[in-house]
Amino acid sequence: MYSGQKCKTVFAPGCALLIYKPELARKVLDFLNKDSGDINEHLTCCRHEPGLEAGTNIINICAGCDRRYRQLYEGISTVSLWEVLAQSKTFQFPDYKGMEMTILDACPTRDQERVHNAVRTLLDKMNIKLIEPERTRAKSTCCGDSFYGALPVEAVKEQMKKRADEMPAEDVIVYCVSCCKSMHIGGKKPRYLVDLLFGEDTAIGTFEPDEWHGELERFISEH
Repeated sequence: MYSGQKCKTVFAPGCALLIYKPELARKVLDFLNKDSGDINEHLTCCRHEPGLEAGTNIINICAGCDRRYRQLYEGISTVSLWEVLAQSKTFQFPDYKGMEMTILDACPTRDQERVHNAVRTLLDKMNIKLIEPERTRAKSTCCGDSFYGALPVEAVKEQMKKRADEMPAEDVIVYCVSCCKSMHIGGKKPRYLVDLLFGEDTAIGTFEPDEWHGELERFISEH
């Protein structure tokens, strides 16, 4: 359970969001500070030792960060932004007036029902009509991006197209930036959850796997 009062809390926007829309990360941090008090931004990549004092609670926005902070670092707790906002009494949710969308649950959250439930609470608060795909929540499968480095790039893109074809609506809600790239390559319209929450359109930006992963690796090495 999230509580900004019981321990030191920091916000980790994650490398993908900071590459994608750093100004959106700033909007999230501004809201958290307004809503819950003094919350610092944590910019050290989750692949590196966080260097935080024991008892620190990290609000994450990336499914990969959520898993790594849970599994790799002792004395650190983590909670998703989705869980925080699902409990918020002050966040101003936009109204999408019953627009139909489907969803791709991120691989690292496959065993995290708390995340699945929180995300769907947010969609309900935004008046989005959710059409669940056949493989969803704990049964969700990879968008195709995790095959990068194990298969040739064209084979990776075929996996992305295969997964996108399983989506029962054109608009696909994702809460992982790499999933945005995959759904775009697969021919669907990705709707990044942070964009939806702040009433913004989802921009595709760099999406070719080699280029995107190159950007990620450079950012990780610098942070």
